[in-house]
Amino acid sequence: MMAGHGELCDGQEATYCMNGGTCYKIPSVNTLSCVCNENYKGSRCDQYHLFSASTNAEKAGLIAAVVIVALLILVVVAVVIYYVRKMLKAKQQSQQNKPQQYWRVKSRV
Repeated sequence: MMAGHGELCDGQEATYCMNGGTCYKIPSVNTLSCVCNENYKGSRCDQYHLFSASTNAEKAGLIAAVVIVALLILVVVAVVIYYVRKMLKAKQQSQQNKPQQYWRVKSRV
């Protein structure tokens, strides 16, 4: 894997990588690099990689976000409908409370 880009570490350098990682020297940048085992990651294979219970965690998060946004939109629409109905009802009641004016025809007598 990395052998094409470097050579295996020797002696004391071989202990640079942790948790069974394979150490390589990269001569062009004068540094050590590790190729980690399946369960580890990091520059020295020092971090244990936990497996996810769900292989589609991103999809589950996206679905949850869409559901939350949809619920928020429904709440906003419900509030708007409530206040519009309330205003229409108040307007209707105020029109009923006004005295109605009838047009009278004046007699010519």
